[in-house]
Amino acid sequence: MSNLIDLEKKINSELTTKINSSKISHEQIYLNVDSPDLIEVLSFLKTNNQTKFKQLTDITAVDYPENSKRFKLVYLLLSHEFNNRMLLDCFINENEIVPSLTPLYPAANWMEREVFDMYGIKFKDHPDLRRILTDYGFEGHPLRKDFPLTGHNEVRYSEDKKKVVYESVKLEQNYRDFDYESPWEGTKYIKKQIKEND
Repeated sequence: MSNLIDLEKKINSELTTKINSSKISHEQIYLNVDSPDLIEVLSFLKTNNQTKFKQLTDITAVDYPENSKRFKLVYLLLSHEFNNRMLLDCFINENEIVPSLTPLYPAANWMEREVFDMYGIKFKDHPDLRRILTDYGFEGHPLRKDFPLTGHNEVRYSEDKKKVVYESVKLEQNYRDFDYESPWEGTKYIKKQIKEND
């Protein structure tokens, strides 16, 4: 189906109780579903002759720590045959375990590992759910909003030990001058120098 309006109607008519909301924006369809319905909805979108969203382009998440359902999982889909794109999302609780899409989309394997590593979201029946971007002993999940911007440990590769080691951060703050002004507006000390030279 090349017409997005017809495609949206088709999806809503076939999956009436499974779709929470849908809209068309930026020449693609946006769907919101509940996490228990993910497999059924994505199976339909992939195998139906009028949708054919056979490529999973990406999986990511967004962290809303103030919400009761903290994370929004986002799935990006592509239909090569109809040249359509879709963004499917679902809201989940912090400790909710989401069904893995690896049986349906094998490419989900690495994408789900990245989401697990960066956000701590777990996927049920994933064949190899372990960290993919951070070190094995890494603590925390870097893309969560509560992850500290400056930590107390630094990581480096030790030639002596032939492995990654964690050490306490040793920063001297006495002689550091932090400038929080926007570089587009110009900093105070540069403005002062220009005025003195005029």
